[in-house]
Amino acid sequence: MISFRPADTRGFAEHGWLDSHHSFSFGSWHDPAYMGIGALRVLNDDRVVGGAGFPPHSHRDMEIITYVLGGALRHKDSTGGSSDLKPGELQVMTAGRGIAHSEMNADGVKPVHFLQIWIEPSVRGAAPGYQQQALDIPALKAGFSVVAAPEGEGAPFRLLQDARLSIAWPSAGQQIGTALRAERQHYLHVARGAVRLGDQPLNAGDAALLTQESRLALTATADAELLLFDLAA
Repeated sequence: MISFRPADTRGFAEHGWLDSHHSFSFGSWHDPAYMGIGALRVLNDDRVVGGAGFPPHSHRDMEIITYVLGGALRHKDSTGGSSDLKPGELQVMTAGRGIAHSEMNADGVKPVHFLQIWIEPSVRGAAPGYQQQALDIPALKAGFSVVAAPEGEGAPFRLLQDARLSIAWPSAGQQIGTALRAERQHYLHVARGAVRLGDQPLNAGDAALLTQESRLALTATADAELLLFDLAA
């Protein structure tokens, strides 16, 4: 079964320096129909103006994934981590027993556009830390590539949860597919571009929840960036 989630059904917050679309209930936007999918609790599509950002604040017991679509995001945290995150890279931060961090637009003029994703861990009180590295772009262009998974599965990023994130960057006209485990649920988010899933067109911000499905097959109708979450039912 496939259920579609149009982009315009997401929550929205406008703060002057920040425009944020919420796929799931977040902050002052609450919808009991959209509280998350399994361990996936937050998927925010954020745009921050030049020179602005999130000053130091704290998290605990959450896996926080940051994926930049445009511009650069400057990260600093209480473990001593400091870096600029750019398109083609991924960051996974384990808040664990507690971490403070800031996320600022690295440019004083141009906006930064990024996704921030929160996954609830199965382990509480873990040591805080963060992972950041460049993604394997040729692999993403070839089809879905698993980039984050539980330890021991060989993914470049570790998650403290029975959850997996795959990313694909298909070109316009390209057909891609991947096997799914029918006993689990899968959430496809179109971060950029456009695809067709069956007879359904999906554009940037649209999503689809797949349950009891054994395969995902789609065609890119424009150059696209896709995120696919594999989650326990």
